[in-house]
Amino acid sequence: MAEIGKGVTAGKLAINVQKRLTRAQEKVLQKLGKADETRDVVFEEMVANFNKQMGEGTKLQKDLKAYLAAVKTMHDASRRLQDCLADMYEPDWFGKEEMDALAEDTDTMWLDYHQSITDKSLQNMDMYLSQFPDIKARIAKRDRKLVDFDSARHHFTSLQKGKKKDEAKIAKAEEDLGRAQKIFEELNVELQDELPALWDRRVGVYVNTFQSLAGHREKFHKEMSKLSENLNDIMTKLEEQRQIKKGATAASKTEDCAKSEGANHSESASSAPKSAVTNGSDGELPPGFLYKVKAVHDYAATDGDELELKMGDLVLVLAFDNPDEQDDGWLMGLKESHWFQKKDISAKGVFPENFTQRV
Repeated sequence: MAEIGKGVTAGKLAINVQKRLTRAQEKVLQKLGKADETRDVVFEEMVANFNKQMGEGTKLQKDLKAYLAAVKTMHDASRRLQDCLADMYEPDWFGKEEMDALAEDTDTMWLDYHQSITDKSLQNMDMYLSQFPDIKARIAKRDRKLVDFDSARHHFTSLQKGKKKDEAKIAKAEEDLGRAQKIFEELNVELQDELPALWDRRVGVYVNTFQSLAGHREKFHKEMSKLSENLNDIMTKLEEQRQIKKGATAASKTEDCAKSEGANHSESASSAPKSAVTNGSDGELPPGFLYKVKAVHDYAATDGDELELKMGDLVLVLAFDNPDEQDDGWLMGLKESHWFQKKDISAKGVFPENFTQRV
């Protein structure tokens, strides 16, 4: 049995070798103009479109993979930044828990974005391109069968035109021609149906791929923008608390200095007029003073707790008694002129920060 198997294999090998030789001879004769070649211009255009489509799809697949690699790189960089901030952020600072939750949400957002693009865009392209190798192989087979058909046709014609006609050989050549033609036409008809349909499908594939990519990218950036906003708010509050603590420390030092000076001059202070005690030294500032601003626009107060401003007014910015009561973009202050005239802090009020500039 093994020898029969070897014989069959050897026979098939010999047939394949003979086919290659015959095709090679036929192509040489066609190039030399000694044998006519069957041409199908419409089909050749289909093949050109197929090759272009396959090249474009392969490039898009490659670029999508590169984009995904860049997303992963950005994710890794984002994670390292968040870890760095978490390591530096001291437990007693404002928003420590919110900061930790924000870092976790950011990491999850990057993971979801990467996975969404992989599932919806890249896998779609992978599936689309998976059909090309089979079609490419059938196009190559169709080309070989066309050469076989031309060769069988030329052989049959030469036998018919020969001076000594061998009817048995002619009949066999005609049979071979019919078989070669049938095999070629079956492949040709299939491809003529498939190639135009495949060419038309490319538009839908590109639309689905980029619509999906755009949708996921829009969602990612929108949600990431909210997280960035939250991070900015935490940093702003942290800076405000630092300024408040700094102002409270400065006020405490001023108060201690004033007490010390009062102790040193208690005798003269007790004998001085009441107005002199109230006014104090010229450089005294109200408790809780942070810094000074200048009004760059007029501001008309709309509520009882607001401070009326005229352009050029100097305002002493004070710390809020309760930091939670401070709204974003608003400051608490007292006009410098009022303080130095009356030393009365009850005239303080809130005002919009963007109507002033620091001096």
